[in-house]
Amino acid sequence: MTPFTVLTAPVAVLDRANIDTDQIIPARFLRKPRSAGYGGFLFADLGVRLPAGSAILRAGENFGCGSSREGAVYALVDAGIRCVIAPGFGDIFAGNAAQNGLLTVALSLDVPEGTVLTVDLPAQEVRLPGGTPHRFAIDAFRKQRLLEGRDDIDLTLAHAAEIAAFEAADRAARPWAAIG
Repeated sequence: MTPFTVLTAPVAVLDRANIDTDQIIPARFLRKPRSAGYGGFLFADLGVRLPAGSAILRAGENFGCGSSREGAVYALVDAGIRCVIAPGFGDIFAGNAAQNGLLTVALSLDVPEGTVLTVDLPAQEVRLPGGTPHRFAIDAFRKQRLLEGRDDIDLTLAHAAEIAAFEAADRAARPWAAIG
């Protein structure tokens, strides 16, 4: 996953509350392999097309509510979105977003489409043109993972030597339980 540090980009606006994961990507498109890309199906039933070059989405309250559809995050990322700013998020969506390098910023920010914003994760602020900062909170563990570009698999692989040592010791202590 690509690390997230500082992003300066134009904002796209979807100023609607309660956009659920089925509105982000309708279920019928999830039959396609992820490798084909989901970006073209983003907001398909809403008739919304994001402006080219927008890497930041400003959305309404409770964005990503509904089911735990990870495909919703894939669709946003595949469409080039790296950060979603909204007053609030569905909890599962926010967790899935962090797992896939998409920063969710819980912040009420009223800026028009096309405004160039700077999202600074290390400083935990969004800056408007002219430098006006708006601070945001983020869980320290989630922040560190995004900064380093590490998902759950990366975190597990960081302990590969310890896992191998445990497995070797377990095979020695319980040879009858070893498979293969």
